[in-house]
Amino acid sequence: MALKKDISWMIGGPQGTGVDSSATLFARAMSAAGYWVFGKREYHSNIKGEHSYFHLRVNTEPVNSIIDPIYLLATFEDSTANIHGHEIVANGALIYDPKVTKPEHLEIDKGVTLYPIEFDAIVNQLAEETGQHPAKLAIVKNTIAVAASMALLGVELDAMEEALKSLFSGRRAKLVPMNMSAAQKAFEAMKAAGNIESFEYRLEPVTNKPAKGSRLVMNGAAACGFGKIMAGCRMQTYYSITPAVDECIFLENHPETGVVVVQLEDELAAVNMVNGAALTGLRASTATSGPGFSLMAEGIGWAGINEVPSVIFNYQRGGPSTGLPTRNEQGELLFAVNAGHGEFPRIVIAPGDMHECFEDGFYSFNYAERYQTPVIVLVDKALANSTHTIERFDEESLRIDRGDIVQADFEWPGEKATPEDAAKAIAKFKRFAEAENGISPRVLPGTIGKLFWMTGDEHDEYGHISEEPENRIMMHEKRFRKLDLAAKEIPQDFQYKLIGPETADVTIVSWGSNKGAVEDAIKVLATKGIKANFLHIRLMNPFPTEAVTKILSRAKTIINIESNFTAQLAQLIRLRTGIDIQHNVLKYTGRPVSETEVVSAVSEIVEKQSRKVVLTCGH
Repeated sequence: MALKKDISWMIGGPQGTGVDSSATLFARAMSAAGYWVFGKREYHSNIKGEHSYFHLRVNTEPVNSIIDPIYLLATFEDSTANIHGHEIVANGALIYDPKVTKPEHLEIDKGVTLYPIEFDAIVNQLAEETGQHPAKLAIVKNTIAVAASMALLGVELDAMEEALKSLFSGRRAKLVPMNMSAAQKAFEAMKAAGNIESFEYRLEPVTNKPAKGSRLVMNGAAACGFGKIMAGCRMQTYYSITPAVDECIFLENHPETGVVVVQLEDELAAVNMVNGAALTGLRASTATSGPGFSLMAEGIGWAGINEVPSVIFNYQRGGPSTGLPTRNEQGELLFAVNAGHGEFPRIVIAPGDMHECFEDGFYSFNYAERYQTPVIVLVDKALANSTHTIERFDEESLRIDRGDIVQADFEWPGEKATPEDAAKAIAKFKRFAEAENGISPRVLPGTIGKLFWMTGDEHDEYGHISEEPENRIMMHEKRFRKLDLAAKEIPQDFQYKLIGPETADVTIVSWGSNKGAVEDAIKVLATKGIKANFLHIRLMNPFPTEAVTKILSRAKTIINIESNFTAQLAQLIRLRTGIDIQHNVLKYTGRPVSETEVVSAVSEIVEKQSRKVVLTCGH
């Protein structure tokens, strides 16, 4: 039987039973064995009890998305098999505990192979060996499920040990032998079950394993946090809100990096503290999600009119109101581009993968300080919570750009100071001076000899309140000229990418976390005779109007793919280019888009010329 290069695996259970731990262990073990992994995490908004699950894809080659069919479902409780059993493909497999799950009661294909594992028996054996009570060892059921899965897939346990050592270090290193003992027992139990070699979805072994440390197992929230650390961010503020809190917890867990993380009473305080810190020259950011971002709108406007380099990460989730607080959506693109009353420049970036999360975590600060304007980074929940095996980040090419900061031009002479020195020390400074490129000379508050004012009102070049029409025209035009400069200077790869052949029968347009699913899908579509390319748009403001217009004007069929109801990217493209996209593939269930869905939707549009396809896969 031919071994497989590509499989999907799922584990699930009530929240609080260690589902995330199981998936993390499986992902790290498979990565240690040389495979590439991509996984999505789905969980309810309550703390404990409701069903959650982790769906991972394993491939011998780089992979960027999930596929919908399940080839192997592993569970040590009953709800997962009942909820997801029907998703297991024919000739797939179910690893289960016969004490709690009765296969005859499940809705599963008759071709699915059943592999019962006595989880409690293994826990009891471990309890006898360690002298601990079985109840205290129940958590090792996660390790048992993962080890049994590895045995069925044909992956040796040395990768499990490497993964455990990466998870348990320091004082927790003593947990490695115990978990390895449980894993070995599960491995042997699976082999004793017989016929595992005939399992249709056993994996092809990786012969050329990567050098240790050459790859990372990463999620988007941590990737953004890494980028901020490398940028020299020294303050992160937040009010606890899902899914933005994941990035904040990541930073809190690494105090050695020097980032001060402050949890505040609300999002108004969070954004205004960032404004104050950024104003004084500290690289500062805040992370929030939809409801919190709404509250930050006035503070972002204050940063806009005062040209403060504040960085705001908005982790999008399902709305409106509390909406779907732990589910995915791309519902705030147009809001981010226009957030706040009145008009002011802001840079809006939307990363599409782990490397882009890292880069945008870094370069958001460069752009904020270079162009003296707020930078909003839109990360959707699917990207924040996805687990991905990736090559290491390119740290060598990073260069910090703080823009031009005016320094004091004389030192205070101390006791010898004269009245003239005093007058010089408090000399007025045109902080908001007219500038051809829109960037006024920036000076930090307290700089000797550079006195200026700040207000939420319109102001003159010194910062004094002014309502004069001529001044208003000058200030408005000056501030917006910065966007023209940013559009010219920000590298093309940070604005958009055309992936695939230069010319194609179908041009797919998308953004954010959909990037991976579309990238993977265009390869599959090619095998079906559909030649497609992919325009991934990353810079939403200032929008790459000229390039997008040129690419889409020569496209034969344009298909827009987004995770929202109103096709917000298509609206933005029409606003900026005048091009009205006729085919939209939309998903608003709160679940991420898969490769399977993209292939199916594009095929349907090519065959039937459907104007709108709504995606529904995923529990």
